[in-house]
Amino acid sequence: MAEQPIRVVVADDSALAREMLVQILSSDEHIEVVASATDGQEAIDLAAALRPDLVTMDIHMPRVDGLRAIEHIMAFSPVPVLVVSASVYGEGVGRAFDALDAGALEVMRKPEPRDWADLSDIAADIIARVKLLSRVPVVTHVRGIRATRPDRPAGARDAGRDAATLPEVVAIGSSTGGPSALLNVLGRLPADFPLPVLVAQHIAEGFIPGLVAWLDAGCKIRVCVAQDGMPVLPGVAYFAPTGSNLTFDGRRMRLTAPSAGQIHVPSADTLFESVAAACGSHGVGVILTGMGADGARGLKAMHDGGAATIAQDEATSTVFGMPKMAAQMGAAGTVLPVHEIAAELERAVPARL
Repeated sequence: MAEQPIRVVVADDSALAREMLVQILSSDEHIEVVASATDGQEAIDLAAALRPDLVTMDIHMPRVDGLRAIEHIMAFSPVPVLVVSASVYGEGVGRAFDALDAGALEVMRKPEPRDWADLSDIAADIIARVKLLSRVPVVTHVRGIRATRPDRPAGARDAGRDAATLPEVVAIGSSTGGPSALLNVLGRLPADFPLPVLVAQHIAEGFIPGLVAWLDAGCKIRVCVAQDGMPVLPGVAYFAPTGSNLTFDGRRMRLTAPSAGQIHVPSADTLFESVAAACGSHGVGVILTGMGADGARGLKAMHDGGAATIAQDEATSTVFGMPKMAAQMGAAGTVLPVHEIAAELERAVPARL
């Protein structure tokens, strides 16, 4: 039986951009562009009527813009969304993370006429992303609705722990769906959270500064880009910069070059393994939504060293890949919905709050 093509809806108000995307995608025998939309409302209607395998979405469009269209699609007819827009770079970078928070899987810059000399490379990149993301199972994503369950009494699990056993650092690894999950975790931490937080987030080149600024605006704790040799401070979240792995030596952060053949940069495994070596049981490891297995091995090293380890659950993960692998390996001491992870981190350090 012949393999079914990947059915795509292209949404963009620019006729030139639509034609270019349709031609790029149609050039691959495994992709079929089933319709195109000139605004967000058409994209909503087409997603509901055609149930495509993926929608490419611009941001600035008439009637209904891309952000509102993504919110509606993910609430009522969930489908993988790849944002392809010129409105997510420079001053508009915050809109990229708003789109990811609304449920889009990934964001990339729309090719412009000045890029046409490299159009073959750009086309290959778009096709590869469409093929990858079209296979990602997505769930209903309604903003403002969060599952709830009664919290355990603060400190109940940690009664009797003394200061000598309390953690010194939190390490987080995340990938696809990570920006929204990170806002859900970091945004719930109090300004006086007593630990530094080190984060390895897989993201396209050039997006880390915008992600950091977006999270810093939405969090009570500070969020910044890590620098080599920088000592860590409590109540600050440090992100690995583009192109570098982030490690921790027990007092300072170190940036290292990716290893030969390394697929994910920064590597969650590298971060977790450094914290396991430097801190032993005095660390907390958190693995969030993401495709693949990065982080599972490193989280297992932290778990085996006595550190507290947490994995995001399947129901709240955009992609239950990294957390699932960690759970299957026995690396996750606790599996929680994303909106409960911050409270769990606070419970890990009750004597300091």
